[in-house]
Amino acid sequence: MLNEGHCGYVAIIGRPNVGKSTLLNHLLGHKLCITSRKPQTTRHRILGIKTEGKNQIIYVDTPGIHQRKHNAMNRYLNRAATNSIDGVEVIVWLVEALKWTEEDSHVLKTLTQSTVPVILGINKVDKLPNKKVLLPYLEEVAAKRDFAEMFPISAINGQNLLELETFITSCLPISTLLFDEDQFTDRSERFLSAEIIREKLFRRLGAELPYRLTVEIEHFSSEKKLTHISGLIWVERDSQKAIVIGKKGKMLKSIGEEARKDMEVMLACKVFLQLWVKVKQGWCDNERALQQLGYSSE
Repeated sequence: MLNEGHCGYVAIIGRPNVGKSTLLNHLLGHKLCITSRKPQTTRHRILGIKTEGKNQIIYVDTPGIHQRKHNAMNRYLNRAATNSIDGVEVIVWLVEALKWTEEDSHVLKTLTQSTVPVILGINKVDKLPNKKVLLPYLEEVAAKRDFAEMFPISAINGQNLLELETFITSCLPISTLLFDEDQFTDRSERFLSAEIIREKLFRRLGAELPYRLTVEIEHFSSEKKLTHISGLIWVERDSQKAIVIGKKGKMLKSIGEEARKDMEVMLACKVFLQLWVKVKQGWCDNERALQQLGYSSE
């Protein structure tokens, strides 16, 4: 038919902190997913929709697949990641150039049940001083599974991403568009606002604390050219609350200012943002609390 092109779902998977969200942001041409240097920044399945002419790629960004199962949050993250593989037409598996970990082996094991084409993206090749050192690694990884194709890439600077996306498109079935051509995600502005706040918390705070907090948008309303947003930052202990607020409220104020600027870009209007910090003991290991805070099966 005249209105048909290549269209379908593509899961981006890999161990934590390998660059999945950075890759999706670059493929889309704008920032959708939050990023930080800390692993497991991504906690939800997020669709990033890219439409070019009659072709539409629906990327599925996923939490990192990992082996830790010691609390309810870790179990949720693994469920969200592995469930995202079901129902897709193509999988892009991201690994890091010259590195192979136990968690990469765990991802490989997870893929044994999948029958769809798996494209291997070898990320962070921009960090290699000499690309020739990559050849033995490519041979070693190629022996682990029958890949549809392998692409050395750099998610952060865009190296080889056009070639990757061209191949992805060729693997997708012929179909009409599944989403409106101007839609770029399945997530609401309310959800994306909470993610922006959480990104600033991840980037500002120490190594462990970001994993013990989450963000809930309590109020979101727009009038003319102003959006009012109220956010709750949930932590597990009073000592954590004090760290998030900071001396004389400076930390919370800085986080709010940074988040507000990003929200104004996203919403294309002025934003009035209010943040509070509250304690909910043990929320990370409480299935009911996780569901109440938006961590539900998808």
